[in-house]
Amino acid sequence: MTRVEHLDHAFGIGERRPRLSWRLPPEAARQLAYQIRTTNGHSLDTRARDARTTDDHFVDGQTADGPDPAGRDTAGMNSDGPDTAGRDTASPGSDVVDTGWVADAGHILVDWPFAPLKSAEHVSWQVRVRTELGDSDWSGPCSLETGLLEPGDWTASWIRPAETDIPPAGQRPAHDLRGIVTCPETVTRARLYATAHGLYEVFLNGQRVGDQELTPGFTQYTVRLQVQTYDVTALLRPGDNEIVVRLSDGWFRGQVGLLRSADQWGGRTAFLAQLHADGTIIGGTDSTWTTLPSPIRTADLIEGQTSDLGPLPTFEAPTSSPQPTSDRATRTPRPSAEQPTRTPQPAAEAPTHAAQPAAGVSTHAPQPPTGVPTRAPQPSAGMPVEVATEIGFGGLVGVVAPPVRRVQELSPVAVTFPAAGRQVVDLGQNINGWVRLTGLAGVTGQITLTHGESLGPDGDVDTGHLAPDMPFLPQPLSAGQVDRVTPAGADTFEPRHTTHGFRYVRVEGGPAQVTGIVVHTDLRRTGWFTCSDERVNRLHEAALWSFRGNACDIPTDCPTRERAGWTGDWQVFSPTAAFLYDVAGFSTKWLRDLAADQWDTGVVANMSPCPPAEGRHGPLGGWNGSAGWGDAAVIVPWSLYQAYGDERILAEQWPSMVAWLDHVERAAAGGHHPARKPDPHLWDTGFHWGEWLIPGEQIGDMREYQARDKADVATAYFFRSAALMARIAGVLGRTGEAAGYTALAAAVRAAWQAEFIGADGTIRPDTQHNLVRALAFGLLPEHLTQAAADRLAELIRAAGTHLATGFLSTADLLPVLADHGHADVAYELLLQDSEPSWMVMLDRGATTVWEWWDGVDAAGRPRDSLNHYSKGAVAGFLHRYTAGIRVGAPGYRDFRIEPVPGGGITSASAGHDSPYGRICSSWRLADGRLDLEVEVPPGTSAEVVLPSSVQVVGPGTHRFEHAY
Repeated sequence: MTRVEHLDHAFGIGERRPRLSWRLPPEAARQLAYQIRTTNGHSLDTRARDARTTDDHFVDGQTADGPDPAGRDTAGMNSDGPDTAGRDTASPGSDVVDTGWVADAGHILVDWPFAPLKSAEHVSWQVRVRTELGDSDWSGPCSLETGLLEPGDWTASWIRPAETDIPPAGQRPAHDLRGIVTCPETVTRARLYATAHGLYEVFLNGQRVGDQELTPGFTQYTVRLQVQTYDVTALLRPGDNEIVVRLSDGWFRGQVGLLRSADQWGGRTAFLAQLHADGTIIGGTDSTWTTLPSPIRTADLIEGQTSDLGPLPTFEAPTSSPQPTSDRATRTPRPSAEQPTRTPQPAAEAPTHAAQPAAGVSTHAPQPPTGVPTRAPQPSAGMPVEVATEIGFGGLVGVVAPPVRRVQELSPVAVTFPAAGRQVVDLGQNINGWVRLTGLAGVTGQITLTHGESLGPDGDVDTGHLAPDMPFLPQPLSAGQVDRVTPAGADTFEPRHTTHGFRYVRVEGGPAQVTGIVVHTDLRRTGWFTCSDERVNRLHEAALWSFRGNACDIPTDCPTRERAGWTGDWQVFSPTAAFLYDVAGFSTKWLRDLAADQWDTGVVANMSPCPPAEGRHGPLGGWNGSAGWGDAAVIVPWSLYQAYGDERILAEQWPSMVAWLDHVERAAAGGHHPARKPDPHLWDTGFHWGEWLIPGEQIGDMREYQARDKADVATAYFFRSAALMARIAGVLGRTGEAAGYTALAAAVRAAWQAEFIGADGTIRPDTQHNLVRALAFGLLPEHLTQAAADRLAELIRAAGTHLATGFLSTADLLPVLADHGHADVAYELLLQDSEPSWMVMLDRGATTVWEWWDGVDAAGRPRDSLNHYSKGAVAGFLHRYTAGIRVGAPGYRDFRIEPVPGGGITSASAGHDSPYGRICSSWRLADGRLDLEVEVPPGTSAEVVLPSSVQVVGPGTHRFEHAY
């Protein structure tokens, strides 16, 4: 498999020197040398653009084609790049540049060996390797293409819809923007570059461009705004081409975050696009574009979308074209006088809203929506757009992560009628996304869709628990998640300018067929687990779906109430996520926003991207910079390095890490809790979320909670980040700083021990979470470690074998027990069937992991979010301990297989697609014997640990037997 950066399909990237990766031939133990060749941007052979296939082509020339790992029908899905498999063929006469043989063992994230790439440059590259097996064949060609890399590449203008009165947030319509671009007779390669302040969709000659959703994505817009690149070659035709853009508030202007604040990055939406044909700019947004009414009457990511699919109002066409208001606008090429001026009409057969799956297509295989989504606006309609001369072109960036897509479709598992005129649809799974309605042609009024995670006692959708209710929030805040549509003869409706977290949908106003559309970042699946206990398998699936529901362009806390990129959530779950999915680009994108949000004092915001209302100068500004949340600046890059071997992310984030640790040092030295003596290495001041959501804990008065002493938590994280910084500095060759952070970590550890370990060796506070953290972080002297683990087990037994951990330490609870001789207790907690426990969640109908341990009480009453992935980090225990796959060298260049059976589980298996290839561990207990099978990918080695033996094995499949 060949890859560019962390992308399967490197199209529109922002790297001039992208890194290349490839996998070795099967059974190869080590690469001795490699050779890379590349062709120029004119080498694309369009004959290679056939049906989408997987990208698993090894460098020995063998191709492993197979079904898409997400279970989708992927034929024809890609319209964002030239070929989703990343393959093209060098044509005769292309310029070929060759590295020659390079004696090097590296084949993961190898630096670009050629001249830096230019803007909009398309290249094809191939690699072959030399191993102990000999020289391989050349790999299949892999393409990559840069986006527009410089502000000066843009000649188009930012434009805004003509808005007179702007309604309140949540009640604002989407606008259609329309322009005409003239295309030459022959085009071999056409690219559309687009972005927006808001959410946008593009339609070219009546066909939707691309299959991405919620573009341009969520970033810290004042610093970083992503530009999407689309291959529109097949959609262009000679002469005039109509571009229609649908533009709504999205994250930019809509309600976001804990406070549901609006207009956080600006009070007006805007759009920017530029069309290139064979390397020449042929058009873009400018003053000739017009604003058209949209069928979307309101659109908000939280509140929902209201659409009227009836005839649209029209405006009288302006008598003359408005003059550009800036020099930049005049640089956009205009159609020549010889070109026809008639506006092309959409094809009559274009669907009225969204394309339907072809006959026989599985409901688990979503098709990309195509066609004009509503009745097309009349050619004469429109008001002049505004040219936004004050918006610049700095901060425009290429993509580093896969886009958000419609990744799966779910058919209802049940439909009930709790009251007259109400239909409740159960999808059987809590998801993030929306629904598609069909069979609407006979509906004469408005249909209302209310989305929720639970049902009330009457069997109707219950959304009361999703309405935020905390004393510091503006009241009232709605639960949102309501879509409305007036079909007016249209047969199909699918909202794409909102998104919801839900399992159930209440349908009012008419009968309709409902299909659930799962929407999230299109991440490549890399991890699997199954075992003999179906309850554990269900828990693993719930954790998986919780992450899927919270991976909508950024890692969120929940897909319902806040939808915010809380830093503490991601630092807890990111190692587990990195086993299940390739989150390298996804996390890199988010970390760049974290750094952009960071204060000049080093404080890390609670969430990223951080709305200004919740940042430094907002009403909750003092709550930023909490221990365990701000430490994501250090912990998340380290977890990426461990999972993918990416040193560059450590180097890139190094200034952010240093700034955070500098802030913590100042905070610890600059004050002290009034009840204890000052110690410059004890962090006991400021606001901290602490362990957060301990079972049975009621927060109540936030002022009282804010005043609580949480020095045990804060100082532990101070040590954790300082110790990691020492290791990171060593990786980066910063020897002096490594020594400094090593000394700092030792001083913080000593301060923690002096304050929280008594003279008799007892640890204070005597709580499960404090002991878990002390053991997991290495805070204890060696002679007290086992006693602390034993005390942890005692506390658990004293609680009736129940956990008492919250947000920060639950992920480490079972591993800490297993590491210190209490695997039996770990498995009893895992399988505990009384509250609080994971199994109670499942017994009460959970298909995702809850925010609170008692998210649904015994009477069936829900509270707060029912889709929070942090407690789903228990899946990491199943991967690393039950199945036994544990990372060794970064990127799994070497790893350990050490299964820890327990809990009556008689068999388990797990697989992980590491950067080097598939790792598998599968075991079975039978007849007093443990049978273990291990698969080791090329270029790696595994240490296999059994109760009485340790063996190191190389690539291939290995089997072991052991008395058990």
